[in-house]
Amino acid sequence: QVQLVESGGGLVQSGGSLRLSCSATGTLFSVYSMDWYRQAPGKQRELVAGSTSGGRLNYTDSVKGRFTISRDNDKNTVYLQMNSLKPEDTAVYYCHFDGVTVQGWRDYWGQGTQVTVSS
Repeated sequence: QVQLVESGGGLVQSGGSLRLSCSATGTLFSVYSMDWYRQAPGKQRELVAGSTSGGRLNYTDSVKGRFTISRDNDKNTVYLQMNSLKPEDTAVYYCHFDGVTVQGWRDYWGQGTQVTVSS
């Protein structure tokens, strides 16, 4: 019923910028977290940026000062503004929501979007 749809990935040169978007379709009565993860080839998926309904924001150290997570709660949408991109940012990026539906608490994942940063 609830699905997350991502967009905004692509190929960019080192130092460039991208903005990722993720929107939930269906009915979410409440959302606790809206997050972005990434997974590079041969590596485990890691949390890049997270946000809570209380406004708490967290970033992995490698992206602090370069990435900004924001959310539009009324639209159940989360964004990731990515500036000063580096080749090591290359990965598949996944959005993730924790929320409550008629089925109770659930978490949801986007389909993933590829971000490739060339040197």
